[in-house]
Amino acid sequence: MITAAQLLKIMPNAGTRAALYAPHLANAMVEFHIDSPARQAAFLAQVAHESGELRYVRELASGAAYEGRKDLGNTQPGDGPRFRGRGLIQITGRANYRDCSRALFDIESILLNEPERLELPGEACRSAAWFWWSRVFNPLADAGKFREITRRINGGYNGLADRERYWARAKTVLGVA
Repeated sequence: MITAAQLLKIMPNAGTRAALYAPHLANAMVEFHIDSPARQAAFLAQVAHESGELRYVRELASGAAYEGRKDLGNTQPGDGPRFRGRGLIQITGRANYRDCSRALFDIESILLNEPERLELPGEACRSAAWFWWSRVFNPLADAGKFREITRRINGGYNGLADRERYWARAKTVLGVA
């Protein structure tokens, strides 16, 4: 189980957010089978980068760039800003919010009607762990394929060096060889 002290070693700028998020992250990792040190290290490294060390649970950009993006399921006016990135791995787009809502609440309309729920600590952590699990990242983490995880989360290698620094820290903290 991840502790606030461990989170602070991985994400030294997390401050008091480490204590707030640690129990939620621990529960979410159990729920979605992120249950080995290798999986946890890769997951927490991606979370650290995507959330700015637990600082951001809502994308800073307005989401206007996602307007009309059918690949994200944004088919209605206003979907881009409404379904901009939220949670610790930045769930983005109507389709992802719908799928996440089904997984977390068994009802697709919860997050479609209340997308801001992904900004709450518990839902921010669970949505990140669900995204990880739904994209089948555990086997990639087991195999040490961190770059491939990054490519699939980001669509490229944006921030790779930063992500790899977090991964190195997380592996040390969690005892991954």
